[in-house]
Amino acid sequence: MRYLLPALLAVGLTGCGDDLPKDIQQELQKIARHEVTKALAQLGDRLLQSPPADSSDTGAMPLVTRPSDVGHRDFANAKRVLPRIFTGELREEFYCGCDYAGKQVDWASCGFKPRKNPERAARIEWEHIVPAWNLGHQRQCWQQGGRKQCAGSDPVFQTAEGDLVNLVPSVGEVNGDRSNFGYGAWTRNPVAMYGQCQTIVDFQQRRAQPREEVRGRIGRTYLYMYERYGLTMSRQEKQLMCAWARAYAVDGWETARDRRIAAIQGNGNRFVTDPKAVEAACAG
Repeated sequence: MRYLLPALLAVGLTGCGDDLPKDIQQELQKIARHEVTKALAQLGDRLLQSPPADSSDTGAMPLVTRPSDVGHRDFANAKRVLPRIFTGELREEFYCGCDYAGKQVDWASCGFKPRKNPERAARIEWEHIVPAWNLGHQRQCWQQGGRKQCAGSDPVFQTAEGDLVNLVPSVGEVNGDRSNFGYGAWTRNPVAMYGQCQTIVDFQQRRAQPREEVRGRIGRTYLYMYERYGLTMSRQEKQLMCAWARAYAVDGWETARDRRIAAIQGNGNRFVTDPKAVEAACAG
């Protein structure tokens, strides 16, 4: 380090040209030709051309663990604070609009009927709107051991998996049926699969059509997650999410949820709070 300041000063002063006395110019030229100076110059060039150190970790954040802390959490710790968000007027299951208490779904509140698995349909689970598979399957940790490996070792995946913006309460059976399927909208008259619930799943085509009330929320969540974590969205998927984000306006439920998330996590979803964000992201 003792060579660094003089060498950089010398390199910088050589650019002053004829403004310096001739004897000083000659001395600076000697320093500039010195091997140490050349090496430092080459190192500087590499540093300037290199991407930021965390560019490969887009979205990684320091994680907190205590419920009282403000910040991002991994999924396990996110589940500990989610009930604080979905309480009072926000305590509504996402896909079917059911009421629930604790982890127990009130089927009568939404006319829900289990499709196949009453035990799982009776409980609330925390659903990733953008599936965990989307968040991690292209990462090296996923190749080494799937979601479990990523959740245990990858800071970016840990942050994304526990991002509160992407998590909502779901009837367990619907969560399981949706799996990691993408969303779509292919019929205006869905054949009911879960009693009066308007969300349906096409297992053959591996897609889920959510009820209309949550489509705008889904679109804005996708835009947020893909932007924040540097994910790649197909042109068709982006068109759908942009169409939903535009067609279904932000409502009081979504605004209140975003405000609560920001208080706990330190950030919310700008596509909810900034009216111009969707148009900027979806232009072109």
